[in-house]
Amino acid sequence: MGRDFENRKASMFARWDKLAKAFTRIGRDIEMAVRAGGPSAESNPALRRVLQNARSANMPKDKVEAAIKRASGKDSSTWEVINYEGYAPHGIALLVETATDNPTRTVANVRVHFNKGGGTLGNSGSVAFLFQRMGVFRLRPAGIDREALELDLIDHGLEELEDGESDEGEAQLIIRVSFADFGRMQAALEERGLDVVSAESEYIPLNTTKLADDQADDVLRLIGRLEQDDDVQKVFHTMA
Repeated sequence: MGRDFENRKASMFARWDKLAKAFTRIGRDIEMAVRAGGPSAESNPALRRVLQNARSANMPKDKVEAAIKRASGKDSSTWEVINYEGYAPHGIALLVETATDNPTRTVANVRVHFNKGGGTLGNSGSVAFLFQRMGVFRLRPAGIDREALELDLIDHGLEELEDGESDEGEAQLIIRVSFADFGRMQAALEERGLDVVSAESEYIPLNTTKLADDQADDVLRLIGRLEQDDDVQKVFHTMA
């Protein structure tokens, strides 16, 4: 019984850590969107997108309002998006997206994570060519005629439409477009009143590498280290 309790407690803390990290990331996205386009979601498509992601993550309303207020203040932090590139163990390419108000601190921390995780931090451009930046929209599929939607969205930049699921196992439809068509697709989905769970830019690997379980664990440990860093927004990789 004691072991079961400890396992449940560890799982609970892991979920809390994941939520806290998600709220931090979305909070920075909100601040950057507000600073770039103002605090009104009606006139700021980037903010509308991030607020949708906040609702999907069940981010508390007070945290959302606090992020908007911080970004609207004259003493708000200036966040800079910087990507770092390198290799994890076993030749897996990593692209690390960060949002930082202190690049010197961030690059030092990222280098430490790569070194301690058995990887190598590379120069700008060393692995970026292995990925394609795309807009990725996740929809709840209830009530959607998939074939009709696919035909309808081709004129708005649709490149891929596939079935997927959330981390909790809920069914989703995943739409991918070239990043240049992100705004066009966002507007099309809004016009149709579709239930969008999230809308984000992602770096999709052009090719992936399958590893043995023990090798994959080495890569996942490094990714886990990076994802725990406060400045890291997302980590993209080429592992299958």
